[in-house]
Amino acid sequence: MSRQTSRLDAKKVNSELLTLTYGALVSQMLKEMDNPDDVNKQLERIGYNMGVRLIEDFLARTGSNRCMEMRETADKIQQAFRLYLNMQPTVTSWSSSGDEFSLVWDQCPLSEWVEMPNNGLKYCALIPGAIRGALQMVQLDVQCWFIQDQLKGDAVTELRVKYIKRLEDAVPAGED
Repeated sequence: MSRQTSRLDAKKVNSELLTLTYGALVSQMLKEMDNPDDVNKQLERIGYNMGVRLIEDFLARTGSNRCMEMRETADKIQQAFRLYLNMQPTVTSWSSSGDEFSLVWDQCPLSEWVEMPNNGLKYCALIPGAIRGALQMVQLDVQCWFIQDQLKGDAVTELRVKYIKRLEDAVPAGED
């Protein structure tokens, strides 16, 4: 008798594993910390640390050069979402000065199968942290925050990204 092997879609399996693992992490953090604001800060910090490390992998995989304007940066962020989360947010709502834009998506893989408590938790706080961390490693200081969130009843999830300043290359202290 031969075994039947079923072909699983690796991207779907990886996405589901990420979703379940992230959900377990957030759930455990909520149990251990009394204040949802502390959980939000912790998730943002975890995302920041991930972004700091992911940017090297992204640059190696894509061979990207330094972005000279925010429109290029928005395209690279969109490309990173496609590469790492298998989703494509829409870049929209540019400010008149071209230093601020929104990323909008209909479905976030991190928030599948999630039931949100009504306690101020920002479930996907990892995402703005990752964007901020990655961009700081390429000398861009930005702010990121959610404008809309499907987990809070909105039709779409919208993340706002605002350019603050270009950071100067600095030599770490003690390494003159």
